[in-house]
Amino acid sequence: MKGIFDARAGSGYDDEIQTRYHFPDRYLDEVKKVLGDWIVYRSSRRGGGRIGYFAVARVVSIDSDPTLPAHSYARMADFLPFDELVALEGAKGFYERQLGGLETRSLIGRTLHGRAARTISDMEFGDIVRAGLRETLSPDNAVRLELDARHVDADTFSLVNAPEEEQERQVVQILLNRKVRDASFRRSVCDAYDNTCAVTRLRMVNGGGKAEAQAAHIQPVADNGPDIVQNGLALSATAHWLFDRHLISIADDYRLLVSHNRVPGELRPLFKNQLARIHLPKDQALWPRLRYLQHHRAAFLG
Repeated sequence: MKGIFDARAGSGYDDEIQTRYHFPDRYLDEVKKVLGDWIVYRSSRRGGGRIGYFAVARVVSIDSDPTLPAHSYARMADFLPFDELVALEGAKGFYERQLGGLETRSLIGRTLHGRAARTISDMEFGDIVRAGLRETLSPDNAVRLELDARHVDADTFSLVNAPEEEQERQVVQILLNRKVRDASFRRSVCDAYDNTCAVTRLRMVNGGGKAEAQAAHIQPVADNGPDIVQNGLALSATAHWLFDRHLISIADDYRLLVSHNRVPGELRPLFKNQLARIHLPKDQALWPRLRYLQHHRAAFLG
């Protein structure tokens, strides 16, 4: 059974929503209903936030909080942020059908009060996810995000180009498909960095709108690195190759680190600004998180 978890920054709970969701045990029965299945995260207006659905993840286990009585953790996997915040209401009405007919925010808030974890139908879940990944799955962006026939296998191409009713039934396959997840990651990272390589500061976009910059995971997916902008860098193909092989890395103050004795001599001119900070997103909230940089740097130093 699918579900919705409410989450917001500054809630006071010990959340790291990519990996864990902290909640009081009054929600335990509802959380157990979605164990092994998928949930949508919803943000609220409390604390000055914007209301809407912003990501999905899968609940893989539940365990008691050993330090705080009557609280538990839902352990999460396969976290994927949406392309943009999804409003509670779409073209066909509220995504959560229970909200239909409620005309004011106060009535919506009253209906959802005390229901920070709740179940939804597969149809509701599918509608929210497809709205959240609308930009990634749009045929207009296929070439830019490398979801065109040239870059993906036949099954993936069929999946992302399926009619709406088929996509609704196949939404879990979409969420687990590595090519789709990479496309979503590429879109968010390249947009955050304005299609500019963080290392060389070169910005090249071809006539089809596809950037030369690629999206590199800082902490690899194979090492449980999440598909979020803060675990990404926009890098040219050469810089990406060097970064993945730990021949270059990033310091905590965002300066470039270069293993000069291992980097081919003809590539060293790329790093003439090594002591300067790399190119970063305008929004500081999207800058690489230090723990991911430290994970990468441990391999660089090793």
